[in-house]
Amino acid sequence: QVQLVESGGGLVQAGGSLRLSCAASGRTFSSVTIGWFRQALGKEREFVAGISRSGGNTYYDDSVKGRFTISRDNAKNTVTLQMNSLKPEDTAVYYCAARGSPGIITAQRTYDYWGQGTQVTVSS
Repeated sequence: QVQLVESGGGLVQAGGSLRLSCAASGRTFSSVTIGWFRQALGKEREFVAGISRSGGNTYYDDSVKGRFTISRDNAKNTVTLQMNSLKPEDTAVYYCAARGSPGIITAQRTYDYWGQGTQVTVSS
């Protein structure tokens, strides 16, 4: 079992930045791959970014590449999503998810554990 708690969401103007954190407890944190997903109102939940168990590999959706950075600190059991140059279309509830299998996978059905989500709102 892995428990995930997201924090850091809020309201920001377009062009601004936010830093999301995902704190994990339970299973050894370094044994899980982490992904960030988001769900805008009325839309399907979508993959945003992922990071491998060691943190050595990352992967981003094209829509956030160059603006978002995912990182992890296995000693502190945390994953961070730094979001810069935010756009109104980034507005969504952001979820942290964990999977026990290796590899960064974009399909949400492959993730075993989910946080409760944190709201990010970008005003124009």
